[in-house]
Amino acid sequence: MAARAPRAQEPTVWQKCKMGALMGGGVGLTIGFIFGSYSILRNGAGHRGFLATLSQYMLSSAATFSFFLAIGSVIRNDALLPPHLQAAHMQLLPPIVRSRAEGAMLIRARWDAEKARRTVVTA
Repeated sequence: MAARAPRAQEPTVWQKCKMGALMGGGVGLTIGFIFGSYSILRNGAGHRGFLATLSQYMLSSAATFSFFLAIGSVIRNDALLPPHLQAAHMQLLPPIVRSRAEGAMLIRARWDAEKARRTVVTA
């Protein structure tokens, strides 16, 4: 019997959440820097100063992005089966979408079965 290669363990829900939050934080910091810089150049820094205004843009954008990406990464990857088993399961299932002719044959068979039951009940 051939020895199987060990599989890598799937990340836990908490690890997925942290990974999504970190990616969202990086994206949010970048977007906050771009839009914050544009806003400061266009409207001025205000009474708080350049650094305080820019950091507020960056941190609020990072918090928003990290929150939504953390939730999204958990929802997207929350499956009961690992991906390779889920793919195998989908291949073994019978097709849900049938051709028009097969559907018509199934409906005709059901109608014939109902007619047979009605004739037995009324007879």
